[in-house]
Amino acid sequence: MQDRPPVTVLRLGHRPGRDERMTTHVGLTARALGADRVVLANDGASRRDTIEDITDRFGGPFAVEETERPIDRIEAFDGVVVHLTMYGLPVQDVEAEIRDAHETDPVLVVVGAEKVPWDVYEHAEYNVGVTNQPHSEVASLAVFLDRLFEGAELDREWEDAERRVVPQEAGKRVDET
Repeated sequence: MQDRPPVTVLRLGHRPGRDERMTTHVGLTARALGADRVVLANDGASRRDTIEDITDRFGGPFAVEETERPIDRIEAFDGVVVHLTMYGLPVQDVEAEIRDAHETDPVLVVVGAEKVPWDVYEHAEYNVGVTNQPHSEVASLAVFLDRLFEGAELDREWEDAERRVVPQEAGKRVDET
């Protein structure tokens, strides 16, 4: 992918016992589909370790951070804040505008967990829905990032990878590099 301002994904909240895998998958999806970092709210130690382990083994760069006050990160962000919600504007209606803004400005993609505070809706430049039907936040993140990067993230080259998945028609193959 070409040089561009960074994309950060902020995972808002975490419901213990319910979101363990979901929060990890938000981070892994962010990494795999072109974001530069994920910020996890609350205590994300085990999720952080998993995401960093995947980055170490399959390449980067990709950063994992934690925050106790996600709303502070949103308020202080100097760039375009995109909140993914099924109540937002259709992604197909705003994706070109967001992509144009991303040519010069970093993007913060906010992904919810528990009920999202109204402050998030108010601070976002864009409240975006990939569908107005109930769905997974991981699915909305994947669709949004693919539309933001117009598929270019699928051809990304990974640095310092210890392992590499080799695409093939049938079977599984992972090479050590």
